[in-house]
Amino acid sequence: MLKVVIRDVDLLLDLLNTAPVVDGVPTDTLEDPHAADRWLGERDLPRSPAAVASARRVRDAVARVVRGEESARTLEPFLEGVSQTPSIDDDGVHWELSTGSADLFGLRCVLAWAHLQETLPGRLRPCANDDCRLFLVDRSRANTRRWCSMAACGNRLKARRHHRRATGRDGDG
Repeated sequence: MLKVVIRDVDLLLDLLNTAPVVDGVPTDTLEDPHAADRWLGERDLPRSPAAVASARRVRDAVARVVRGEESARTLEPFLEGVSQTPSIDDDGVHWELSTGSADLFGLRCVLAWAHLQETLPGRLRPCANDDCRLFLVDRSRANTRRWCSMAACGNRLKARRHHRRATGRDGDG
């Protein structure tokens, strides 16, 4: 049985953040075969060109859904061949997940996304800095976190906003 665990949520966030902007230039860890191999290996995932392709497919699909560019139906291909069957014992009802021929890595990521949608709705989001392509999971009590990093994106945007107000050029950003 495949269960969503916290490390799957962390894995999903790590995966979504493999395409950052570095010094103003969009990058992609999974484009470089050596970096992709290292990234997969550090997470005890199978290392192969097929695994890298799968990681890129699920990352890009989930990112589009989280950004609101596409509906959740975009994730449907990662659930092909997957089914749940109930069983009962003295402790109650349990659900057994049969993965069929599904891509297990893609399935884990989609289930982690679904888990976040259910337990922390709206808390997986892109950084509020339009120049940043990173994502965050807002675990704050007030649900007010906007930036992937206050030190980087948060301070940068606050400084820009202050400069615009100080120079008489109003506007957010």
